[in-house]
Amino acid sequence: MAYRPTWQGHLKLSLVTCPVALYTATNSAGDVHFNLINPKTNNRIKMITTDPDTGPIERSELVKGYEVSKGEYILLTQEEINSVKLESTKTIEIERFVPGDEIDRLYWDNPYFLAPDGKLAQEAFGVIRTALEKSGQIALGRVVIGTRERILALEPRDKGILAYTIRTDAEVRKPDEIFGGISDKAADPAMIAIAEKIIEQQEGPFDPSQFVDRYEEALKALIEDKKKGHKPAKVAEPEDTNVVDLMSALRASLGAKGKVAAKPSPKAKHTKSPAKGKARRAG
Repeated sequence: MAYRPTWQGHLKLSLVTCPVALYTATNSAGDVHFNLINPKTNNRIKMITTDPDTGPIERSELVKGYEVSKGEYILLTQEEINSVKLESTKTIEIERFVPGDEIDRLYWDNPYFLAPDGKLAQEAFGVIRTALEKSGQIALGRVVIGTRERILALEPRDKGILAYTIRTDAEVRKPDEIFGGISDKAADPAMIAIAEKIIEQQEGPFDPSQFVDRYEEALKALIEDKKKGHKPAKVAEPEDTNVVDLMSALRASLGAKGKVAAKPSPKAKHTKSPAKGKARRAG
């Protein structure tokens, strides 16, 4: 399958430049897709762009507007938006090299694959990629995707480069905004010891093939049941563990070996983490 690049331009390290293409590294959508249906007619609903004063209008006639005050907009055509030219619109220039474990995992965003764009680009791309690999560090650059300039973290992956967009500081909430109300009281050491043993029982290597979207699978099963005229089964929600019963719940969990997920085989394949040191950072 020929994949369509998200972005095309150049990768630049000092005076070394080569054409590259950026491809999304993940599939964002699952297999179950819904449409809006009128249950009275069984017809699919059409979304029509409408002006509240004049009625329906063709999308090709629309422009983008930035609201400066209530009901007042600065109108911009796509040509005017395209006229905003930054070097990062067409060039990923490597600005800095940093150790991977210095980038907090909170800042990592979406993954992409960066590859040479054409045979003539492969030699220069190979030089940059190999030098990056030997450095053992993460390269940071910038790229404009859509209408935003993003920080881009680059690291070698197989014969190409794995690129991650990095969130800016303004995009990340401060942990204290959420965690500030959590009690400072230390947990019971005896309970912690039991919880640690439960963790040991469930340790194992990361194998992404062992994880599937169970919600999507349940949706597929629901659709099949509806096709057959069956009524969907109700799922009972788990009850919260009361503080009084916490120790007994921990002990019961430790004793229920049959209910603890078996450790995956050491031979199970696992993928490389997005960046060196990210797992250490999580610790």
